[in-house]
Amino acid sequence: MKEKEIQDPYKTVFNNIEELKGFIGKELGLTGWNEMDQERINKFADVTEDLQWIHIDEERSKKESPYKQTIAHGFLILSLSSKIMFDCYEIKNASMAINYGLDKVRFPSATISGSRFRGRVSLIEYLKIPKGAKYKLQVVIELEGLEKPACVADCLALAYR
Repeated sequence: MKEKEIQDPYKTVFNNIEELKGFIGKELGLTGWNEMDQERINKFADVTEDLQWIHIDEERSKKESPYKQTIAHGFLILSLSSKIMFDCYEIKNASMAINYGLDKVRFPSATISGSRFRGRVSLIEYLKIPKGAKYKLQVVIELEGLEKPACVADCLALAYR
């Protein structure tokens, strides 16, 4: 089954860490659609102190931005990867799972305020480690109506028994 054929949200639940190994190269889950509203963008701008006009100044964006409205910060989109992963897979009987880092991140499309996004998660690599596993997930954050995604990130994680 091709990745894009699945359109309804779903989540893969693993009974243990070792079951992940059988899913290398496969999609683990898809979230539902969510809105990227201006309030979320403004809150992120305040917290990160990234107050660039293209994110928060709606009037100036209408006049000067190539998008004709504000856009979300790339790092706001990337920060949603944790929630997207949580919504797309679960490992039961794991004592702890943590973010380990990122290998590659790209932002092919701007996320315009008011647009809708969703995430897809696939398992790329799996490595058994003492007491658990280190694995790489690809998180693709799609934008409704656009071919190019907002973000493609290779996220590293550790899970322990």
